[in-house]
Amino acid sequence: MKRVAIIDIGTNSIKFFVGERNEDGTIQTIIDKNDIAQLGEGLRETGLINPEALERNAQSVAAFAKEALENGAEKIVSVGTMALRTAKNSADFVARVKELCGVEVQIIPGEEEARLSYLAVLSGLPLEEGGELVIFDTGGGSTEFIFGEGTTLKNRFSVNLGALIITENFFADDPVKEGSVDAAVAYIDEEFAKAGVVGKPIQVVGMGGTVTSMGAVKHKMVKYNPDIIQGSTLTKEDVQEQVDTYAARTVEQRRELPGLQPKRAGTILAGACILKDILARLDAPQLTISDRGLRHGLAFDLLNK
Repeated sequence: MKRVAIIDIGTNSIKFFVGERNEDGTIQTIIDKNDIAQLGEGLRETGLINPEALERNAQSVAAFAKEALENGAEKIVSVGTMALRTAKNSADFVARVKELCGVEVQIIPGEEEARLSYLAVLSGLPLEEGGELVIFDTGGGSTEFIFGEGTTLKNRFSVNLGALIITENFFADDPVKEGSVDAAVAYIDEEFAKAGVVGKPIQVVGMGGTVTSMGAVKHKMVKYNPDIIQGSTLTKEDVQEQVDTYAARTVEQRRELPGLQPKRAGTILAGACILKDILARLDAPQLTISDRGLRHGLAFDLLNK
C-alpha cells in the first residue's frame, strides 16, 4: 500500500489527509485540508448530534471520500473522536456515512487518539532531549495530553474540555461580557487540575486547529503556509495578546483578522484561553507548533506497517 486517505472527524472540524510513503519511510503529503462542519453543535446540552449537524458532517465525509478515490487512495480510513465517543446517537451518524459513501467510521478511544498524535509529532519535529516533553491537542470537545521523554511515551490521557464547550458556557454574548475570560480561564484551570495536568517540561508542543490558527494569526498569514507554521512558536505573550484581541472584538470583527479562518472566529477565544492555562499550569514560556495531527500519525502508522 503506497497511498492512503485519512478522514478525521472531530467535534469542531473534519480533517482530510491523503499521503503516500516515500522510499525512506517518510510520508509525502498529497492533500491536507479541513472543513469546519461543527458536528458537536449543541451536543453538550442534549447529548445528541442534532439532525442538521449530522447530515452536514456526513455529506462532508462523503465528499472527502469521493476526493480520496479521485486522487488514487488505495485505502480510506475514517476515525471519530470526542463528539462521536459521547453522542447517544453516534451510531446514526456512522450509519449515514456508510449509506452515503460506504466508508466505515471507527470511533477511537482517547488513549488511541493520544498515541496517534504522539506519532505525528515524532515524525515531524526535532525534539529537545534531557527532560520531559508534553504534547497537547486541543479540539472542539476535548484536549489530549501526552507526557514523554524523547521517544518514550510515559503517560497519556484525554480531558473532556474543548473550545466548543467553553464557547457555549462562557462566550455566548457577542461581544463577550466583561469578566467572562477570567471566569473561563478559572474553569479551565480547575478542570485541568482535576485531570492531573501538572509538570515542568523542557518542551511543550501544541497541535490542532486552534494552535495552528493562532500561529497563522501571529504571522498575519492570508494564505496558510504549513511550512512556516510547522516548528514555529507561540510565547505566553503571544497567547495573551490574542486572548485580548479576540475578547475585544465581535465574532464578525474577528473574521477580518488575517490568518484566522472565518468559521473558526466563534470558538477561537475559547481555544486561546485553553492555551493560556496550559502554559501557566506547565510553567512554560512558550509552545512549539506542530502542523501535523492525528491524521498524519495514523497515515504514518498505516504506511510503515
